[in-house]
Amino acid sequence: MELPPFELRAVGSSKPFDRNARTHSKKQVKQIAKSISTFGFTNPVLITPDGTIIAGHGRVMAARELGMAEVPTLTLANLSPAEVRAYVLADNKLALNAGWDKELLALGLCQSKCTGN
Repeated sequence: MELPPFELRAVGSSKPFDRNARTHSKKQVKQIAKSISTFGFTNPVLITPDGTIIAGHGRVMAARELGMAEVPTLTLANLSPAEVRAYVLADNKLALNAGWDKELLALGLCQSKCTGN
């Protein structure tokens, strides 16, 4: 499968998906902004050819808060309107379905907090 190229687009050139059921609190947008500031913009915003956001609403909000002019995007031109609606829901729900290995989570948290790394 050939992937489309990433493209930098102006933050204001994309528009939210009007049926996006996911919400982002101000606190969470600040957390996303801190992550972008710390690690960079590591996950592109997925958009339709007309610039509608499929996935990445919170990242775009955080980019605006950070005063970023552009964000990396990936245009998914092969999805029908029904597939876009399904992907928006699946993208948000699938992450919630994951669990945690509590032992490894505790080790990771301790390593970052206990050693300062």
